[in-house]
Amino acid sequence: MHHLRCISPVDNSVYLERALAGEAEIRVALDRAAASQKAWRLTPLVERIAIVHRAVEFFTERKHRLAEELCWMMGRPIRFAPGEIDGFAERATAMANLAEEALVDIHLPIKPGFSRFIRREPLGVSLVIAPWNYPYLTAVNALVPSLLAGNAVILKHSAQTPLCAERMVEAFREAGLPYGVFQYLHLNHSNTQRLASAEEIQHIAFTGSVDAGANIERIVAGRFIQLGLELGGKDPAYVREDADLELAVEAVVDGAFFNSGQSCCGIERAYVQENLFEEFVERAVALVGDYQLGRPDDPQTTLGPLVNAEAADKVRTQIDEAVAQGAQPHLHSSKFSMDRRGTQYMAPQLLTGVRQKMRVMRDESFGPVLGVQKVHDDGEALELMNNSPFGLTAAIFSQDEETALAIGDHLRVGTVFLNRCDYLDPELAWSGVKQSGRGCTLSRVGFEQLTRPKSFHFKVGG
Repeated sequence: MHHLRCISPVDNSVYLERALAGEAEIRVALDRAAASQKAWRLTPLVERIAIVHRAVEFFTERKHRLAEELCWMMGRPIRFAPGEIDGFAERATAMANLAEEALVDIHLPIKPGFSRFIRREPLGVSLVIAPWNYPYLTAVNALVPSLLAGNAVILKHSAQTPLCAERMVEAFREAGLPYGVFQYLHLNHSNTQRLASAEEIQHIAFTGSVDAGANIERIVAGRFIQLGLELGGKDPAYVREDADLELAVEAVVDGAFFNSGQSCCGIERAYVQENLFEEFVERAVALVGDYQLGRPDDPQTTLGPLVNAEAADKVRTQIDEAVAQGAQPHLHSSKFSMDRRGTQYMAPQLLTGVRQKMRVMRDESFGPVLGVQKVHDDGEALELMNNSPFGLTAAIFSQDEETALAIGDHLRVGTVFLNRCDYLDPELAWSGVKQSGRGCTLSRVGFEQLTRPKSFHFKVGG
């Protein structure tokens, strides 16, 4: 296959085609990246920061065009698509604002006769492999801080969202980023592996499936390079007895069904304290029933298609299995006229009577379905929340901050939310545990993954 074809989930049309890069293009890109990085790492940090701010301006000026492309490439409803451009700007700006403080030399207490400090040195060339579900937000997490740290970046984007790579590179070139410091390559699977194993690559940031993440670890084994992997989740929400119920229902439903559930940190299972359970389910079902399933280019649509029919069928299979095992579905697909088995247009579903052994409560669904389970107390909720191979985020809904913090201390996840969910604050570290991955992006801590500490121990004077 020498061409990439982006099939739009809107209507299954070929939205665009691109030639795939081969070995010769990979070699040129690596040589350019390595050569340009030598000068880029010596560029004063204030200049690097200024370029990022300018790139964000160029990028956001095109918000409406970028949003329309996003809608057609991966199916996000047009009324929500511009929000991702704002999110890109928010994260890039936050990382630019943190860079000086995060990358400054660490000076140690004065020791007579010695000069001692630790410098954060760039790694070299970063390879960022980004997915289609949030094509700008997943890329920005590694891409912008990596450039700020003095690395060169090669971006390989999903075959579903190739224009996203082109648009980001375009904005940075217009902002004055030197040629070769940030490049994209459209690649097939085997050439992506070839690029990942090139000796010039000193850091890989990958967002995708657990199997693909494990494969990347195998490819780079023995090279001892820096690796950041974000591999998905099965994120839980716990609604305690003292929760603000209206807030909890709204947040959990939005966290579960936004982007048609195609979010690695979306809510995929909810545990509700038994006294609130009936009312929670009743309110949640009413709210989910209000979604408008339709073509994402229609401004009335609030629930778009999944990325393709295969993805939708995988979610339908999980629901069918759960129902066969005794779960109760609460929404009738007849209410959603666009719903068709065998297509990417799929009605949302809320299930009760679910149990942990069901795949819909255990495996990543990545679709518009939420299982809601009744729990007796905090102990049972905590046990169920941790009973997962994933550990990206967990959300608690409660008015008792002290108890939430105590529960949070025992949750095996990268982020604990209270009274909100499904949001990345760029000043906080973004990381996962267990099969959700390794490493960390965003925040001051994220810069540590993109640099190596170099110690200077000088004996001076006398």
